[in-house]
Amino acid sequence: MSATDGDGWVECSCGNRHWGLHGAAGLLLVRDGQILLQHRAPWVHNGDTWGIPGGAKDSHESILEGATREAREEIGIDPTTFTPITVHTDDHGDWRYDTIIAQAHHDLFAHELNDEAQEVAWVNISEVHTKHLHPSFARHWPTLQSLIFEHKLA
Repeated sequence: MSATDGDGWVECSCGNRHWGLHGAAGLLLVRDGQILLQHRAPWVHNGDTWGIPGGAKDSHESILEGATREAREEIGIDPTTFTPITVHTDDHGDWRYDTIIAQAHHDLFAHELNDEAQEVAWVNISEVHTKHLHPSFARHWPTLQSLIFEHKLA
């Protein structure tokens, strides 16, 4: 992981600490009734949980740029192998996490690229809830799942 101007903790008015001085963004990739999840390394914040690739945005990055950079760094995806469809925002007022829901092309390949991810897997949408999910992802999964179906991605 390289240091960026977005790296750092924010003490949010919601009472929690969040990673990302300028907010954070992640990429929810959908293909053939499955989503791509990464098993987070034990040493990261909320480690040993399953979630989507993502992390701190830099000050100059758009939501898509930040989410794509993080996914490229963590799971090695080629940014030409998915199509962004919609964005879900978890807005805390003084901090936010944006999830880009994207259609993954059949040539998208992902693998553990750095020590932040210990595994990546395509998981059936109907089985996502059976994983030990990152707490924030678990909280928003019902809404994200609804958006997946609303946009006819599954």
